[in-house]
Amino acid sequence: MKRRAAALLCALVLVCQMGLWPARAAEEVCFIAVNSEVLPVSDATMPFWNGEYLYIPASIFTGTVRKELGINYIRTSKNLPILSGSGKALLFDLEKGTVSDGEGTNYYPVAIQRGDEVFVAVSLVTLFFDLNYSQQKVPRGRLVQIYNDKAGLTGKSFADAAIYPMEVRYSEYLRSKEPAQETPDPEPEDPVQTEEPAEGKNVYLCVRAAQGETVEALLDELDRKGDKAAFFCTEEFLAQEGDLLRRMMATGQAVGLAVDASDPERTVTEQLLASNELLYQATCTKTRLVILENEEGQGLQEAERAGYRCVTADLDRSAYALKSTSAADSLLQRITARRGSVTVWLGESVDATGLRAFLEAAEDAEDRCLAITETT
Repeated sequence: MKRRAAALLCALVLVCQMGLWPARAAEEVCFIAVNSEVLPVSDATMPFWNGEYLYIPASIFTGTVRKELGINYIRTSKNLPILSGSGKALLFDLEKGTVSDGEGTNYYPVAIQRGDEVFVAVSLVTLFFDLNYSQQKVPRGRLVQIYNDKAGLTGKSFADAAIYPMEVRYSEYLRSKEPAQETPDPEPEDPVQTEEPAEGKNVYLCVRAAQGETVEALLDELDRKGDKAAFFCTEEFLAQEGDLLRRMMATGQAVGLAVDASDPERTVTEQLLASNELLYQATCTKTRLVILENEEGQGLQEAERAGYRCVTADLDRSAYALKSTSAADSLLQRITARRGSVTVWLGESVDATGLRAFLEAAEDAEDRCLAITETT
């Protein structure tokens, strides 16, 4: 019954989008993922239920998806779309309402055309071409994952890890629904009035993420104030704290890697690859932001040759605990004394009390706490 209710809701939302409110975004959407990639969302290609069958757009089987799954979408004529791969093909005759393999065998269910898009039943396609699929309830609606043996995570594990990519796709979808804004004619400038220079500065706080409980408390403070920071995660943290990693991604915090350049057993590159793989398993994303600990110069060159962005802080405050109001005031004074934007390395010497005090002091000083990026 729950599946039927979800199907009817999905179909109802689609009908409303196509009929009454074409410019209005759906409150719940159906995402499509192929292996580990979440595809763009649009009203024209939104999956829907028809009876017991879930339909997806045949047009997804092009480009990178075609390479991933080995299926190619061809539309030789208006009424005869074809899906082919592995030496076999499904021919969807839209005019006759049939599906066949070209050798006399017919299949069901048939394709459905909506607008310019042809939709096919995901169960038929995956069964015919020896693929797999799953569907999961997710915060914005539902997620349909089509996958083969190249997929890393599948099912519920993938749905949990793909929260951030789905949020990105949903934001893109909402932006596509916004009406185009006309650019107003510029108002004539007043030669007498001059704009006051902006006060405050950009502050990029960088934290070493090692203890889940501490990091969770710091995230609570950042969310409460609407501020951002960068969390450079140890390999152990990446392996154990998937929920916190996904929370960081979803709330706009920066995620980087903390690597020990003096490790006698593994090179810097080996550590970075292992850490990024753990991050990918938890969030379906990777990062190029790195803090090299115990660095003596050689590891920096190795990391940069591998394409990573090694962060060097303007202020290294890892030896000064940010755990009180007085420590927060001292840090703000150091920042104020410098010109321009300031990057601060706090290491693990920070707790929720100290961070809260600093964020409030920075707000009073009109400073902005932002998440560092690869191009900052």
